Parts: sequence; structure tokens; C-alpha cells
Amino acid sequence: MESQELKKELAATLDARRELGPEYEAALVDSFVEKVDTQVRRRLAEDRLAAARGPRRPEESPAGNFGERFGFAIVTLVLAIPLSAIGAAQAHLPGLIVAWLGIVGVNFVHASKSLRRRGPDPQD
Repeated sequence: MESQELKKELAATLDARRELGPEYEAALVDSFVEKVDTQVRRRLAEDRLAAARGPRRPEESPAGNFGERFGFAIVTLVLAIPLSAIGAAQAHLPGLIVAWLGIVGVNFVHASKSLRRRGPDPQD
């Protein structure tokens, strides 16, 4: 039962109390409290289950997917060494510039995908 349904249940319980009189008040209140208790227990169970499963997507993790970004940066820096050497040996300065433009481009695309998945920063 959602919040709106609980409000409807409360209104129905109050209407029933008006119609039936104060002698049924305890039974009506017990019934409503039982419904609220069931709702609270269900929500707590859902929260525990969600916490036990962990985040559904990596961008929901508290670290903000730091490990993936850090690993990608390390790999591109390691690969930058031989790419720079090959570019410089084959085409001198223009080859080195093209190699680094490719490295920067790949990192830019990866960073923009990470930002797109996470969405805008709520603090902005």
C-alpha cells in the first residue's frame, strides 16, 4: 500500500468510526494500525533486500565508479608510451601529436560516457 492508499484507508476508518460509533473504535484503530505496520514491515524488507543486493548499477556506488576510471587512466598512460614512440619514430613531431590526440580523444569519450551515465551533479 502506498501513502495515498493509507490516506484513503484512514479516511475510510474514520468514516466507519462515525457510522459505527465509539464502541467499534478500538477494533477500527487496531485494523488500521495493522495495515500501517504491514506497510512499514514491507518497506523495511525491501530496503534490506536492496541493501543486501548492493547497488544495481555501478554509477550508484558511493565511490562514483572511481576504480573503473582510475584503471582506464592507468591503461591509457601505459599504452601512451609505445604509441608515442611509434608515432615519433614514424612521423616525428606530427606523428607524436596525432598519437597524443588519439589518447586524449579516447579519454575524453570515456569521461563523457561516465558523466552521462551519472547525470548532472546535484550540487550544481
